[in-house]
Amino acid sequence: MHATAHVSPDEIRKGFSKAMSDMYRDEVPLYGALLELVAETNARVLDSEPGLAQQLQRTGEIQRLDLERHGAIRLGTAAELATISRLFAVMGMQPVGYYDLSPAGVPVHSTAFRAVHEHALQTSPFRVFTSLLRLELIENADLRAFADRALAKRAIFTSGALALIEQAETQGGLNASDAEAFIREALETFRWHHTATVTGAQYQQLSDQHRLIADVVAFKGPHINHLTPRTLDIDQVQAAMPGKGITPKAVIEGPPRRQCPILLRQTSFKALDEPIAFTDAHGSHSARFGEIEQRGVALTPKGRALYDQLLNAARDELGAFPNEAHAERYVQLMEQHFRAFPDNHTQMREQGLAYFRYFVTEIGLAARGQAEQPRTLEALVSAGHVAVEPLVYEDFLPVSAAGIFQSNLGDAAQNHYAANANQAEFEQALGRKTIDELQLYGQTQQRSIDECMGTLLA
Repeated sequence: MHATAHVSPDEIRKGFSKAMSDMYRDEVPLYGALLELVAETNARVLDSEPGLAQQLQRTGEIQRLDLERHGAIRLGTAAELATISRLFAVMGMQPVGYYDLSPAGVPVHSTAFRAVHEHALQTSPFRVFTSLLRLELIENADLRAFADRALAKRAIFTSGALALIEQAETQGGLNASDAEAFIREALETFRWHHTATVTGAQYQQLSDQHRLIADVVAFKGPHINHLTPRTLDIDQVQAAMPGKGITPKAVIEGPPRRQCPILLRQTSFKALDEPIAFTDAHGSHSARFGEIEQRGVALTPKGRALYDQLLNAARDELGAFPNEAHAERYVQLMEQHFRAFPDNHTQMREQGLAYFRYFVTEIGLAARGQAEQPRTLEALVSAGHVAVEPLVYEDFLPVSAAGIFQSNLGDAAQNHYAANANQAEFEQALGRKTIDELQLYGQTQQRSIDECMGTLLA
C-alpha cells in the first residue's frame, strides 16, 4: 500500500474520539445528559455574545467546539505507559507536560497526550490525561508486592491493536480499512469491565490504602474514567446541572469567573457507584464520573508565575482543602486575589502574561505594498492590519486535576504524600521526553506572526 493511501493521524484521532464518546455515552447515560446541557449552553452563549462568536470563528475554534473532548486513564506499569504512547502516536498524539499529583495525596504522575500543531488541533483537539500509578508510594510492602504481581499478569491491549500499532510504525501509517480496525481494537483498552481480577478482601485492602490504587490494580484494564466536553460558560452549566438530575461538585476548579478566561476551569459530578463481581463475591466500585471544562487563554511563564502566586495566596488564606464546607469563602478569596491579574486581553498582551495568535485582516491585505504601510508588528496591530486573538490553553492544571481526583475519591482518600516529582523516572517509563507545553504555545504564536509579516511585508 503506497503512503499516499494512508489516512492522516488527525483523521484517525477524530474517528477514535467519536467512537470513544459513543461508547462512553452507552456506558454512562449521564454523560449524554451532560453533552446536551453543554450544547444548549454553548448555543445560548454564542447567540448572546457575537464578539466571542467572531473570535472563535477567526481562530477556527468554532468548528472544533462540538468535537472537543478530553479523556482520562490511569495505568499501572511502565510497559503499559510505553505501549499507550505508541498507540496514541498512531493518532498523532504526543506526551505534553509532566504533572506530579502526589502533593494532593494522589499517588500518580501524569502527562497529556494530544496533537501539538494548531492545524492538527483544529481537526481534532482530543486529548487524554494519562496517569501512571506510583507503586513506591504504597507503604505496605506486602500490598505493594501484591499490586505489582496483579498488574504484571494483565494485558490491557488486544493482539489486534498491537499488530496494527506495529504496522503503522513500520509502514508509516494505516490505510482506511486498517484505520477503522485500529479504532475498534484500541477502544477495547478503554472499555469498562464489570468483573474484577481480585477478591473482595484484596480489593478492600487496596482501597484502604487509596481508592485510586484499587481502581488501577483490581481490573483487567484502565477503563476511561471520564470524558469532558468543553463549554463556553461553566458557571451556567454548574447552575443548570441539578435541574438535569446531576449533582455538581461544590467548587469549580481553576481561576475564578472572568471577562477574559485564563487557562482552564473544570467541574464534575460525583463518581458513579457501580456493581462489580470480584473473584469470590459481589460488591461495588466508584471511579467513573462526568466532567466539564471551560478553556481560556494560555499563559506565558510570567503569567503562570502570577497565576500560581494568586492561587496559592487564596488557598493559604482559606487554610483548608476547598470543599462544600468552604465553597462560598473559597470563591470570595479567589475573586479577591485574582483582581491582581489583568482581565483584559490587551493588557495581558502588553504585559507579556499570555500567548496570542495574529491574523491578517482585510484592511491589511488591501494596504499591502503601499508605501505608508506599517513595518512592525505593533504598528500593524494598531493600524488594524493585523488582528489579535487569544491562544486557547490546550493542557491541564495540576491543582485542578488533583481537586477533581480528590472530590471523586471521597474525603477518606489519603492526603499525606509529600511533593515527590520524578519526571526522569516517568520519562524512562514513557520511552521519551515529554514536551514543554509553553514552548508549543510560543511556537504557535511565532508561526502566526511570521505568517502575517510574510503576507503583508514580503
